[in-house]
Amino acid sequence: MRIETYHQVAALYQGGKTSKASRSYGASAERDELTISRAGYDYQIAKQAVEEASNIREDKVAHLKARVESGSYKVNPGDFASKLLEKYHSLQK
Repeated sequence: MRIETYHQVAALYQGGKTSKASRSYGASAERDELTISRAGYDYQIAKQAVEEASNIREDKVAHLKARVESGSYKVNPGDFASKLLEKYHSLQK
């Protein structure tokens, strides 16, 4: 890269800058404004609803809780060990 070209490009970009010293006091400052589209607003509402929703399926939990409390819920130790090892190996990958 030629140095002369770099200085020419740098001069182009620096030419449009304004400094704070050149601003006059009392002049009204422009304000930026952000407008969210209706689709964006709907997306935010849906996202918030999903975040607030419980990941727990209360109907299944209530059913299993009742079975555990009544003593009718039985777990096969072999099946439990298999699932535990399967989960362990999937986390090791």
